[in-house]
Amino acid sequence: MCLFCGQSQAAYERNQAVPVEKVIYGQIESVKNITEKQLVEDSHSGWKTFGGALVGGVIGHQFGGGSGQDVATVLGALIGGGIGSQHGNQQYYLETKLVELMIKQEDGSQVMVIQDADPGMRFAAGDEVRVVYLSGYVRVDLAM
Repeated sequence: MCLFCGQSQAAYERNQAVPVEKVIYGQIESVKNITEKQLVEDSHSGWKTFGGALVGGVIGHQFGGGSGQDVATVLGALIGGGIGSQHGNQQYYLETKLVELMIKQEDGSQVMVIQDADPGMRFAAGDEVRVVYLSGYVRVDLAM
């Protein structure tokens, strides 16, 4: 039994020509829909901190005069940067829908392939499929 994992983002589009190493036909023995959660950090946190400091400095500059105005500008920038930084450190989960296919190939071997779930291509046990071996990964499609 072999395990091949499809990339979370296909290295090609369905309307694009790519070199194929081999194609083997087979029949699906089992299908399991799974999800993969990945923790993602907000990559724009630095810009949010900078933006908060800039806005805070502009607002602080409106108060006082002379050295008092300079102090208000600096305090406004520090407070704005702190608020921007607080809102910039956000994390969220990115959920990817995958399908795990156990396939008995026509040569008698079994393979398990995990690939992105394609809403336009639903698999069920007993379906005839083709296992397309491409450079570095595998893709399963319904046999036509």
